[in-house]
Amino acid sequence: MAAAFTDEWGRIVAALIRRTGDWDLAEECAQEAFAQALARWPADGVPDRPGAWLTTVAKNRAIDRLRRERRGTELLERNAADGEAATMNEPMDDDESGIEDDRLRLIFTCCHPALPLEGRVALTLRTLAGLTTAEIARAFLVSEPTMAKRLVRAKGKIAAARIPYRVPPAHLLPERTGGVLAVLYLLFNEGYAASGGPHLIRAQLCDEAVRLARALSGLMPDEPEAAGLLALMLFHHSRRHARLDAAGDLITLEEQDRGQWDVAEIAEGRAQLEAALRHRRAGPYQLQAAIAACHADAVDVADTDWAQITSLYDLLTEVMPSPVVALNRAVAIAMSRGPEAGLEVIDGLEASGELARYHLLHATRADLLRRLGRGDEAAAAYGRARELAGSEAERRFLDRRLAEARRPGGDG
Repeated sequence: MAAAFTDEWGRIVAALIRRTGDWDLAEECAQEAFAQALARWPADGVPDRPGAWLTTVAKNRAIDRLRRERRGTELLERNAADGEAATMNEPMDDDESGIEDDRLRLIFTCCHPALPLEGRVALTLRTLAGLTTAEIARAFLVSEPTMAKRLVRAKGKIAAARIPYRVPPAHLLPERTGGVLAVLYLLFNEGYAASGGPHLIRAQLCDEAVRLARALSGLMPDEPEAAGLLALMLFHHSRRHARLDAAGDLITLEEQDRGQWDVAEIAEGRAQLEAALRHRRAGPYQLQAAIAACHADAVDVADTDWAQITSLYDLLTEVMPSPVVALNRAVAIAMSRGPEAGLEVIDGLEASGELARYHLLHATRADLLRRLGRGDEAAAAYGRARELAGSEAERRFLDRRLAEARRPGGDG
């Protein structure tokens, strides 16, 4: 069922939006189709073509709902007059785009430049990736009600401005590339470190994000940030087998068995990064990939070129200033210049309040306090991080760290 959701959600919702023009109706009918599958498939078995089964159920629900509403008859008649296909599996009319991958085509469709960038990304993640509003809110470091309002505004602007739900021709794709890159980046991040739920890693989301990034890089070979994003994903994805123990508990980068890292993915990541850098237009994804490459090159934490990583974060701060980048830079400073230097930067971030509800700020501060032997302060910071952590795996990790900090002499 999870595989069917990952594979089919975006296609079904997109088909319904294309047919009805109603985003909320499309999502609701898709959800009803999956709910019916959840009720019937365990007893009846998974259909040979689960996507077709889900699409048919969702389409019928949408038609029933439209017929019960005053606007339904008019909409259906207009669609018939326009000669729309009788089935909702028909591919969208996108001959001019040059995009062959269905899911990537749909992401480009949603990333309309008339919407604010955050609205494009959030709407695409919600509609096509099936992420919940809460998951998207955590990715943007805002509250769930705030994100819900942004999604409503984005949908409202689409309706009010009559923005067409179709892929633009190839010459207009570049103006949407920034949004597409951001969608793929956040999609991978949600798979790499899930914002909630029992599992830290959502492997299917990671795999799908990498697949789409490969397709995008092939589609736009002259866009170095597409190759940079693919490289970044590959470097991180290469560590997946070393990030959890047999019980599903988190293993930090410092403690990972680097012999479990995927050397083939690391090699592909290096090739993609080198190809991107040859364009001599380094952007934020290329810089992040270069940082990840420094970790991939090191045999252990002690061998890591932390000074180089700090310099790369300095550059990243210039091209993509954000509190999360500043936090990661603080970690690099702590590793290259000592925990006191890193803690000074983190204390400044904490005072700003921008990351007050970001659990990794408090977890990082706690770790530096632990290294400095300030156990009571570390315990308080670990406790705060634990309150804010979304995934059960992260909470278990923080529980262990908290217990260590509370033990007499618990300074790590």
